[in-house]
Amino acid sequence: MLKLDIPIEIFDEAVAQARAEAPIEACGILAGIDGTVRKLYKMTNIDKSSIHCMMDPAEQFQVVKDIRSAGLKMLAIYHSHPATPARLSAEDIRLALTPDVAYVIVSLQNADKPEVKGFLIEDGNATEVPVKVLQRSIGRGRCR
Repeated sequence: MLKLDIPIEIFDEAVAQARAEAPIEACGILAGIDGTVRKLYKMTNIDKSSIHCMMDPAEQFQVVKDIRSAGLKMLAIYHSHPATPARLSAEDIRLALTPDVAYVIVSLQNADKPEVKGFLIEDGNATEVPVKVLQRSIGRGRCR
């Protein structure tokens, strides 16, 4: 994946989730087609930690089934950083086990201007992926 386009309403939904769940990290999955996100799936951070995120495996299984049945592809796994920048920690890189998806960080460090960055992680190496927040709606489904 060379880029990730996120419609403004999906970005706003991820930011709202991050704010609502702070100080713990919020997490979820972004699905779409050809690098454009069409659906956001909010997930439960079963660790309930402000520095670590672990998705509920049962929820994750259901989301993967829904993504496939909708004809979409998992594009990214996201989580928030309630008080730190939108950069990967060593633990984020170590726990990046899903191949061929972007890892997106939504930072609330600057409460008035949330930041989003994406990364590809391969063999323990992270490369930044361009993330563009689209200022227009693309017409998509919403989950949860």
